[in-house]
Amino acid sequence: MATVSVKAVALITGDSNVRGSLHFIQEPNGATHVTGRITGLSPGLHGFHIHALGDTTNGCNSTGPHFNPLKKDHGAPSDNERHAGDLGNITAGSDGVAEVSIKDLQIPLSGMHSILGRAVVVHADPDDLGKGGHELSKTTGNAGARVGCGNTTFSCKHYLDIIWHHWAQIICLELILDGVMVSDGYAPALISLGYAMNP
Repeated sequence: MATVSVKAVALITGDSNVRGSLHFIQEPNGATHVTGRITGLSPGLHGFHIHALGDTTNGCNSTGPHFNPLKKDHGAPSDNERHAGDLGNITAGSDGVAEVSIKDLQIPLSGMHSILGRAVVVHADPDDLGKGGHELSKTTGNAGARVGCGNTTFSCKHYLDIIWHHWAQIICLELILDGVMVSDGYAPALISLGYAMNP
């Protein structure tokens, strides 16, 4: 019996030389695994969140607040009291590169609380995880300016036989690079969506 994995990708751009790409895969147990690489950051910790909107008409500043469908206070990814979009911090090395690998149960790629159509945002400063005592701790983690974000505008969906799996991944990437808008029933997304059939 085949299982269906939902896959997505977001491209990060921002201040100065901040660039990156992130890959998302929603696993059969419901957790979404985020992996990727972001460059051009200052060394150290950077708040890393899903924001409510995919609007980048004013750069990363128009992506709205953290994605928070359950109306909770800001917290750490391991806290019960947290925004769905609270993914903690990523760490940039002395070369300004952050390698990302995060698994989380509150950022699905499908369903009522899907993150498709929303923005991934990297902040200038560390996220205090709601525990810093600052007036912004319970809303933003006092993570500072938004230095990079990834839009969720394109989406593509394929129901595939395993034989065509790799071909469809290539087609999906071509759709993103060519800027072709594909409608799949979701709101237009900055994350490119693909379905891969795994035996």
